[in-house]
Amino acid sequence: MKSIAIFRYASTEGPGYLADFLDQRQIPWQLIRIDTGEAVPPQPATYSGLVFMGGPMSVNDDLPWIPPLLELIRNAYAQDIPLLGHCLGGQLISKALGAVVARNAVKEIGWGEVHVSDNDSARAWFGEVRSFNAFHWHGETFTLPQHATHLLSSAHCANQAYAIGKHLALQCHVEMTEKMIARCVM
Repeated sequence: MKSIAIFRYASTEGPGYLADFLDQRQIPWQLIRIDTGEAVPPQPATYSGLVFMGGPMSVNDDLPWIPPLLELIRNAYAQDIPLLGHCLGGQLISKALGAVVARNAVKEIGWGEVHVSDNDSARAWFGEVRSFNAFHWHGETFTLPQHATHLLSSAHCANQAYAIGKHLALQCHVEMTEKMIARCVM
């Protein structure tokens, strides 16, 4: 089985609960540490899926790794390789697929309730859950790319998540562990 590539942009924003989930199911994964200078892989087909974590930067910043990462995302999407993004990762997927990433009206920081949309796609992803508390740490947000279905919203951010088939982009952080949150606020 091919491994899942997990991209990290800050040492405090690793895979968290996602790593536990994958390990419990014996699904191989590889951490690509962009924050330490590791290169963006040239081809997505090396992996069974691509996961993009959060980070303190903006997808609109002039950073050398952003253009090749956006190209990798577009190639993975074209090849139907599953994509998952958390916060900055969701924004990267959004920008790569033609959506706009811009300043959110309110900086969301801390725990806050998100509401599940009333549509078939949202029910497929979240079952009967109608709302839950998620961790937030963002000042920007995304619009929805073409063909996306809205999944989550919050009081201060209309687009907390969307799906395009098997691809999922989140503005909020569902991967956070207590240890990760403690490192963020220190």
